[in-house]
Amino acid sequence: QVQLVESGGGLVQAEDSLTLSCVISGLSVGTYVMGWFRQAPGKEREFVAAKASRTDYADFVRGRFTIARDVVQNTVYLYMHSLKPEDTAVYYCAAARRYGVRVSDYDYWGQGTQVTVSS
Repeated sequence: QVQLVESGGGLVQAEDSLTLSCVISGLSVGTYVMGWFRQAPGKEREFVAAKASRTDYADFVRGRFTIARDVVQNTVYLYMHSLKPEDTAVYYCAAARRYGVRVSDYDYWGQGTQVTVSS
């Protein structure tokens, strides 16, 4: 059984930093594409970052967020810096068999962790 469990969300102020973690069981982060998505209230879920043999970021986080994976701990991280109020959303960890940046490309999802950035 595949499980993805996110943690690390919280309430922070603008320009603060936050690190999200996603612990995975049932598959290896070294053999799957690992991604982070987010969904703000009233909006569709959107791509944030993905990592496999290549790494991609959404334009609105490039230079501020970094995705990393630890194959020993089977954990994926999202390091977030210079946070803005518009980064407020539920952040989801996801895994895919093939590389992609669309929600529909991903096969497994975590339950999400809330990030709230105050101005």
